[in-house]
Amino acid sequence: MKLVPYWLDTAEPSGDYRRTPVPENVDVAIIGAGFTGLSAALEFAKQGATVAVFERHTVGWGASGRNGGMATTGLAIGFSTAVKRYGAPRAVEMFREYNDAIETIEKLVHDNGIDCDFKRFGKLSLAFHKSHYDGFLKSQELLANLVDHHVKVIPKSEIHSEIGTDFYQGAMMDPLGAGLHVGKFVHGLAKVAADNGAAICENASVTELNKVSGTVHDVHTTRGITRAKQVLVATSGYTGNVTPWLQRRVIPVGSFIICTEPLSEEVVNRILPNRRQASDSKMLTYYFRITPDNRLLFGGRARFALSSPDSDVKSAEILHKAMTELFPYLSKAKVDYIWGGLVDLSMDQMVHAGQHDGLFYSLCYSGHGVQMAAHMGKRMAHYMAGDKSANVWEDLKNPPVPGHFGPPWFLPFIGGAAKIIDRIK
Repeated sequence: MKLVPYWLDTAEPSGDYRRTPVPENVDVAIIGAGFTGLSAALEFAKQGATVAVFERHTVGWGASGRNGGMATTGLAIGFSTAVKRYGAPRAVEMFREYNDAIETIEKLVHDNGIDCDFKRFGKLSLAFHKSHYDGFLKSQELLANLVDHHVKVIPKSEIHSEIGTDFYQGAMMDPLGAGLHVGKFVHGLAKVAADNGAAICENASVTELNKVSGTVHDVHTTRGITRAKQVLVATSGYTGNVTPWLQRRVIPVGSFIICTEPLSEEVVNRILPNRRQASDSKMLTYYFRITPDNRLLFGGRARFALSSPDSDVKSAEILHKAMTELFPYLSKAKVDYIWGGLVDLSMDQMVHAGQHDGLFYSLCYSGHGVQMAAHMGKRMAHYMAGDKSANVWEDLKNPPVPGHFGPPWFLPFIGGAAKIIDRIK
């Protein structure tokens, strides 16, 4: 059993960037070599800008290599909630941005020949309570009427056509959801960005940002100093005290995953016969899918704690119990991989992107970062070049988390509240 992400363990590294020279001057410096940073770097390089990407660890080490490999439709808060909160026209615009985000990944894969098992198997949302199923019916109607977007709602009596468990009260299936091997995708992005002239600097932790004027900063790293005309912060759940204003607005929540040994075709066909990307409607979400080599990847907010080897193992025990509760016939399946990572939530569970005090940023994907991070990297390259229409999230208020100035001491309270909500709704 390996305590490393399956995706990174089964992907060929695109290169060794640990000795890439740190340039003295660039047009754009990017902090974080994940989907956001690498997508932005590629787009900037294509525009003719000089760009350097600084990564504390290695390419894809953070959230981009630690997720479920799902690129799915819809906002974290749900379309119905978005309509109530922002009004129908704005909710429609936001919803379509997520559809556009999946298309961005598909185009990046196609145009650059990135072999990462991208397939549109569809997204399966599973109702934990009967009231959640009723919510699916309302969402189906709203999406059809307001967005001309059509999903299928599946009653409990027919659920075995989609999943081999009786645990859920029904489901909603969106055919546009996709799955991919995110390890291969992030390394593919890195290679294409580097081939287009971007300097990717691994083992180059950013230790200080000194503002010179306007958007110009001296970026201090453990491997040298770069003066950049613009800086993009793309650190997601790993946003720290180098950018304290952003750190106060990011809630880093641990998300944990186990991955089984390869399973037989018969068992895989029983679990998810149509290979959907699946997640349920609980606050303490379970999400799962079949990997390209027929493993079951099963993840969730098993514990409201940060990721560490001990925390990952404890969370894996909870996830294994949940997995076998859903699929008792997997009780003897061996678990080959255990890992954890940080999801970047915001107070309103919305994407936040823009500029503050001369620093540009795109963060807070709230568990929907595979597609939106890659998409927003490209969008931010256009936004930072002066196209304000490229960033649909710019006008959203971005309040800090009260009392949050460092380590997230409040996570156990959020977790406790989530457990209560899951019991009573």
